[in-house]
This record gives sequence, C-alpha cells and structure tokens, in this order.
Amino acid sequence: MQMSTDQKIKYQIQKQENLLLRKKGGLITMPFIIANEAFEKVASYGLLPNMIVYLMKDYGMSLTKGQTVIFFWTAATNFMPIIGALISDSYLGRFLTIGLGSIFSFLGMFLLWLTAMIPQARPGPCDPRIQACKSASPSQYFLLLSSFALISIGAGGIRPCSLAFGADQIDIKENSKNMRVLERYFGWYYASAALSVVIALTGIVYIQVHVGWEVGFGVPAVLMFLSTSLFFIASSFYVKHKIRTCLLTSFVQVILVTYRNWEIDIPSTDSEVWYQLKESMYHVPTNKLRFLNKACIIRNPEEVGSDGIALNPWTLCSVDQVEELKVLIRVIPLWSAGIMMSINISQSSFPFFQAQSMDRHITSNLEIPAGSFGLFTIIALFVWVMIYDRVVLPVASGIRGKPVHIGVKERMGIGLFLSFLGMVASATVEHIRHRKAIQQGYLNNPSAVVDMSAYWLVPQYVLNGLAEAFNAIGQTEFYYSQFPKSMSSIASSLFGLGMAFANLLASLILSTVDHATKIGGKESWTSSNINKGHYESYYWLLAILSAINIVYFIFCSWAYGSCAEQVNGFPDDSINGSAIELLKLSSQVTYEAENGKELTKSRLLPA
Repeated sequence: MQMSTDQKIKYQIQKQENLLLRKKGGLITMPFIIANEAFEKVASYGLLPNMIVYLMKDYGMSLTKGQTVIFFWTAATNFMPIIGALISDSYLGRFLTIGLGSIFSFLGMFLLWLTAMIPQARPGPCDPRIQACKSASPSQYFLLLSSFALISIGAGGIRPCSLAFGADQIDIKENSKNMRVLERYFGWYYASAALSVVIALTGIVYIQVHVGWEVGFGVPAVLMFLSTSLFFIASSFYVKHKIRTCLLTSFVQVILVTYRNWEIDIPSTDSEVWYQLKESMYHVPTNKLRFLNKACIIRNPEEVGSDGIALNPWTLCSVDQVEELKVLIRVIPLWSAGIMMSINISQSSFPFFQAQSMDRHITSNLEIPAGSFGLFTIIALFVWVMIYDRVVLPVASGIRGKPVHIGVKERMGIGLFLSFLGMVASATVEHIRHRKAIQQGYLNNPSAVVDMSAYWLVPQYVLNGLAEAFNAIGQTEFYYSQFPKSMSSIASSLFGLGMAFANLLASLILSTVDHATKIGGKESWTSSNINKGHYESYYWLLAILSAINIVYFIFCSWAYGSCAEQVNGFPDDSINGSAIELLKLSSQVTYEAENGKELTKSRLLPA
C-alpha cells in the first residue's frame, strides 16, 4: 500500500525539520551542557556535607532535627525533577526548563549566602551537643528554608533535562552505532558529574572549614552564576525538539477513557479497530496491561475526523498514549526496589560524625576534612565507569569474540547487593569505633578524637560508590531504553524521584528509631552524642532492610520479564539480537517508508 499524498508531504516536512536540526547539536554543544550540569553539581553538592554543622552550630538544631531538615530538603531536591520533567516534556521544552532551573538555583544559593553574611539572619553560634541553644525566629527559618526551596526548584529544572538534552544533541537515528554512542554518553556523563562532586567535596568543603561560611557559600553562588551564563551563551547551537503533547493530560485521558470503555471486549491485535496517529510509533497495542487497550478502540468510525485525528481526545486515545502510560506503570515496581539503596547512600550525617571523631591525618600536618570523606564514594563510581567502559567490556568482548553487555537489570541487582554490603561494613566499623571510644573514656566527650584511623571508613564509602555506579546508571539506562523518546526527561528523572522518596522514608525511619529507642529515658541510637548513641545498631537495621529489598527486587525483576529493546520508539519483543541488528531493522523501515513500500506488521510486531 502506497503512502497517501498527505503522508508523503508530512514525511518530507519532518525530514526537512530533522535535517535542519542535524545542522545543530553535536559535540560542540557538549562543553556548555556538561559545564552547566557540572557547575550546578559543584555548587549544590558542595553545600550538603557540612550543612549539618551549619544547622547545629549556627541555628542551634539537634542532630536529629538538623538531619530531618536535610532529609526533607534533599527529598524536595530529588522530587522536583519529576515536576520539571513533566513541565519540560509537556510545555516548556528542555532548553527553557534548564535555563529557568539555573536561574532559580542561583537565586537560592545567593539567598543562602546572605544567611551567612547577615548576622541577624541566624540565632548565633552554639553547640547543641554540650549546651542548650536559642531557637531561630520564624523570619530566620523562613529565609533559610526559602533558600533551600529555591535550590530545590532549580534542581527540578536542571537535573531531569540535562541528561536528555545532551542526548538530543548526539542522538542520530541513521547512525548504526547510535546505541553504543548513547551508552558511552550515559557513562561519561555520570563520570563527569562524579568529578564535579569530587571537586565539591574537596574544594568547597575545604573553603567552608578553613575560610568560613561567608566564602564557603559565596563560591557556590558564583559558580551557579557562571553555570547559567554559559548555558545561555550557546543557545543558538542547540537542537531544541518541539513539544508534541502534554503527557500528564495524556495519562489522565487514557485512564478516563479506559474506565468509560470498561464493558467493551478487547479485540485481537490484528483487528482494524485500533486508533493510531499517522506518525504513530506503535501500530497496535502490546499485550502488557491489556485492560488499558480499551482506551484506543475505535467504537464508532465517526469518532475520527477526515484528517485521521480523534474528534474528542477524552473519548478516544491513540495507541501511543496507551503504550506511554503502560511503560510508566510497568517500571514502577523495579523503580521502587531501588529506593532502599538510595536510603543507604543518603545517610550523610552519621558517617560525617564518625569521621569527625576519628584520626583523619594523612601526614602530621595534613588531614582530610570529615565532610570530604564522601569523596571516596565518588572516586569509586568514577573509576568503575572508566574501567567498565575501557577494560571490562573490551576484554570480555575479546574473550567471547562478540560484543558483551551486562544487562541493566543485572547491574541494578549487583548495585543493591553492594549497598547491603556497605551497610554491613558501616555497622562493623562503627561497632569497633564505639567500643574504642568507651574504652578510651570519651563517653561524655563527643568532640574527642578516638585513637583509630578514619580510613577504616573508606570500604563503606567505596561500596556505596560501586552500588550507585551499578544501580543508578543501570536504572537510568533501563528507563531510557524502555521509554519512548517523548518521555526521555521523565526517564532521566525517575532515579531522582526514587531518591526523593528515599529521603522521606529515611526521615521516617530515623524519627521512628529515635523515638522508639529513647523510651524510658534511654539514650537514643541516633543521639547527638555519637559515643552515647548506637549508630552501629541503626546501620544493622538498614542492612536487614536492604537484604529484604534484594528479595523484593528479584521478584519484581522476574515479574517484569525481559527488557524489550526500543528502536526509535518501536518496541519489539520478538527480536533477540544485538542493538546494531535492531538499528539495521530501523534503517530498513526508514528506507521502505521513503520508497513508499508497505511497512508490514511482521517486521514490527511479534507474530
């Protein structure tokens, strides 16, 4: 069947648009996009390690209260990207969303800098571990929390879009090596982000400790200003894809139409009743979550206009809309299995106080700040990405004589197991440190330095870094490969959304443990006095929860089934080949479309 005249015209217009876009983008845009993300990470992550000290000593908060504030702030920072992704993919586009996010981040950091510069903006120096401290006034809290809120809103604009926006610049469907290019881009993107965090955990933390909060908060504000400026400077070079649809509205439409058509029987997939757009990525709906297929059944031919468009989108949805909602629903169980690892790596304050109470000297005159020990997590992540890309895969491929790729679900599972080991290591080291502190008579002196090297903490940091390298990168690749291109911003923000829920759950776990363990006048496991508390018991609790979560992940992985490859938006459950073979099939489909040949269902869909 030949393409209609309207289809040919539309195809030629789309082809010309793609050619114009291809003149833009490319590697020339990478420095600006990566610099924007890198400066944002240096600025925002540089604020986090010592924030508990700032809240305790300058705002008089207890450890539990200060950590709870940080948990909620981090949760908001990780939750906002899903809002930013929806706004980006539905309304503003990635470029404008990143730009506005950068401006909000700068304003938030500038406001936080003002809290350090203006003495009246905070209650004053105090150490709640050894004395009662004056609480901050409502206006002082408002200024502090406003700065946190603006930073979180800014992160919501930058983080979900930066990765996908960079992929837009190099994602060329006609390139037979496109899949490999994107895989390497994801890995090196995370490596550059990791390097940014390394700088944050060394340079910014060092400035805060040795120079003061005024400069320590001022430098991130300046970096964020540079980040915003550099991103807008390269505006004319970027590929900026147009917004096709409002995803949130689309999801609601599918749910409502499914409910409206609930009594309708679902026909076979080879039926002609499925409503698809001319540029549809899907010809018929898949058999996954079949009940949603009722939303794209044409009950009456009059529901579709002469131009092939549904007259009322609230009574008839396209196959694409249905499949977009399906893929989001299907990944939720696996997504939820990654939350526990995020809970583990979000425990920043407890390792900080552990390191602060141990010998951190490298030489007699040089010691690492307690807030910089998170550096070992980032180094482990960075090194593994390089080894995996440059050593593991090439060597394994050479041995087997064909390309080797560790599946995304396998990497996610390995990450969860490493996270469990990280909590076991944390509990073991803290048990030894706590025992030494008691033996050396430091029970009532939380500021004392125990005769034990802080570098015993390195294994737990390294395990957490490897866990994140396997699980976080695996998750992002998993979402990006399973989601259609129209949802790529949502795909890149799902891990951050998991971190948001993890922070909320971590706060709940912390509060519950704190209240439950101090009943009857006992000292809380999470006491501000690290030597009176029992941080090791808290770590063992997280380790037990991590072990249970691994079993849950295995079940979710089995229930999900095999990962259907995506080729330019076309899902194919029937093809078991390499990514290159899939891309060759995509090229053949494109060739047939250009020559007016019939795109048979047998080439795109399972038999």
